[in-house]
Amino acid sequence: MTSERAQAYGRVTAMLADVGPTKLQADEQDIVRDAADTLLFCEDVHADPAAQEALDAIDELVERLVSSERWTAERAEELRSHIEACGPAVHR
Repeated sequence: MTSERAQAYGRVTAMLADVGPTKLQADEQDIVRDAADTLLFCEDVHADPAAQEALDAIDELVERLVSSERWTAERAEELRSHIEACGPAVHR
């Protein structure tokens, strides 16, 4: 883990605290936390099935938030970016 990844994790947790249950349901908050945790301790995203599942879950969540118009595309992409930054470099 690097300091940059730890800072990204802090941004994710701050974002969760900021939006809280008014913008994310409990299961959605769990998806975000699980993904950030998984990526933070991941060494290689491409070799770790749990990391791939976490990224897929975030992709689905971001799509759902934007398509339901609960979040703007910009805000959802900011969340995705912070989560991806918790892990090693992601090249998808």
